[in-house]
Amino acid sequence: MTDPQARAEKLARELDSAFRNRADLYRLMLDELTAELGPEQAEAVMVRAIEKRGQEVAAAAFGKFGPNDARAIGEAFLAVSPDDGRMYPTDVERAPDRIAFKVKRCPLKDAWVEAGVGEEQLTTLCRIAGAFDRGLFEATGVRFDNVTWSPGHGSGCCHIALTDRDAQSA
Repeated sequence: MTDPQARAEKLARELDSAFRNRADLYRLMLDELTAELGPEQAEAVMVRAIEKRGQEVAAAAFGKFGPNDARAIGEAFLAVSPDDGRMYPTDVERAPDRIAFKVKRCPLKDAWVEAGVGEEQLTTLCRIAGAFDRGLFEATGVRFDNVTWSPGHGSGCCHIALTDRDAQSA
């Protein structure tokens, strides 16, 4: 394929498919672990593993930042958002010592909804997926707040806020 636009579109579709595959793996792993361990233990095991992966990524992606670099960390995160931010479109609020994201679309959540997952399991899967963000951002030392999707949350996905460790509380 030599047409750059066609290649970019094909890669974007493949990337979306890879993220949806990740969602399917999370869903199937949760089902299997729940059958073996029960729902609480299944979620706990998945959260620990996914949070550890977030910590690994943080070491490589944010190692040069410190606990009072919340906005810079957030900007770096946005700069590497898949498909130039189209995969996870966000509304962003910026302040000198803080940055917050409202994720409007998530390919993981989309895949779970398309698979027919009910609200209770969808809430659990979103909470599990949010463990990656917790591992990623808490590893930097900034204050991290995340509200993952649950019924009544609206049509979007998670809301993430990063604040400098030494910032005054509101």
